[in-house]
Amino acid sequence: MVLMAAGIAVPAPVAPASAAAVPNWSGLDARAYTGDIPAPGALIRDVPLAPELSLRGAGAAYRLLYATRDQHDQPAVSTAAVFLPQGEPPAGGWPIVAWAHGTVGLGDDCTPSALPRSRRDDDYLTHWLDEGYAVVATDYTGLGTPGLMSYLNSVATARSVIDSVVAAHGLSVPLSPRWAIVGQSQGGGAAVSSARYATEFSRGSGLDYRGVVATGTPANIEQVVKRAGPDMALPPELGSAANSYAAYIVAGLREARPDLNVDSVLSAQGREAADLAETLCTAELDEALAGRTPAQFFRAPLVSLPDAAEALDAYLGTPVSGYDRPLFLGVGLRDRDVPPSSTLSLYDQLTANGQDVTLRVYPDQDHSGTVLASLPDSTPFLRTALAGGAGG
Repeated sequence: MVLMAAGIAVPAPVAPASAAAVPNWSGLDARAYTGDIPAPGALIRDVPLAPELSLRGAGAAYRLLYATRDQHDQPAVSTAAVFLPQGEPPAGGWPIVAWAHGTVGLGDDCTPSALPRSRRDDDYLTHWLDEGYAVVATDYTGLGTPGLMSYLNSVATARSVIDSVVAAHGLSVPLSPRWAIVGQSQGGGAAVSSARYATEFSRGSGLDYRGVVATGTPANIEQVVKRAGPDMALPPELGSAANSYAAYIVAGLREARPDLNVDSVLSAQGREAADLAETLCTAELDEALAGRTPAQFFRAPLVSLPDAAEALDAYLGTPVSGYDRPLFLGVGLRDRDVPPSSTLSLYDQLTANGQDVTLRVYPDQDHSGTVLASLPDSTPFLRTALAGGAGG
């Protein structure tokens, strides 16, 4: 879905194969973890992933718990799934693609590594396995671990993605230091932000970051969220999904920045929506908030709060310079979940700043369809990036 005009442009969900599935923690339940937290990227524990949660194209698969830092820049833990290709590894080990997932919700019951993957994501990730890449799929900090997942928080999700790859190298499996990032929708934004910080956040780990592929990528969301308030106007066809995404953003922002006192500009309905957003996955939240509108969540404009505009820039902003490896952006012109203009504007900003970015446009594809449709272009892009010389 997308909240446009005076609303909020946000990525659409990718529901698990069974929306009512009960999480399976594969014997590693970290929801109430209270142990020591070592340096970011340290592997704390790993277990075999439950077979029913693996990918069609995977050989061995693992669930791991690792150290990172959260949206408050404090020590934290996150979980991830690691999928290995079938067959024998190449000399030097399998290169890695880190998968940044789309919106599922903020509650622990929404944790991707504890649920079956959607058919589309299974097809997409199996493709990369078939290409000879291991897949490391973070859940993002707060999904299945203590704290709240910081929805659309650029830096926090980047840390989760990058530290998951560092931690995967603690497994007793043959992995190459070469790695890249792929992501879709919310994960497209996370992938791009991770690309900006990949070398910086992994410094000293021995990793060799190579590039990023992002589809359905939201960008410049902060500029639209700054217009959130009681006078918001949304297209009527968006329905209840608009409510859920507004609620996820509000819930994430108020948790990350308690100093703003976001509740003070929320109505009673808005506070209730944000409270529900902290636990309910997308389908359940859509149902719970049906019949409401995001405008009803506010009693005053969000940016009437002191420092709110600057906080939104820091929380939601996508970097437009400082990338040290190539970027691939794929956009479907029939995307009605994240407007094509979001990715296109990001491409223009990156190009204006001299970044190495490739854009591919798919005129007949919608938001989800672009994921698989982009593979004929993104596959050689990633193959070239991962086969290049050593990174600096």
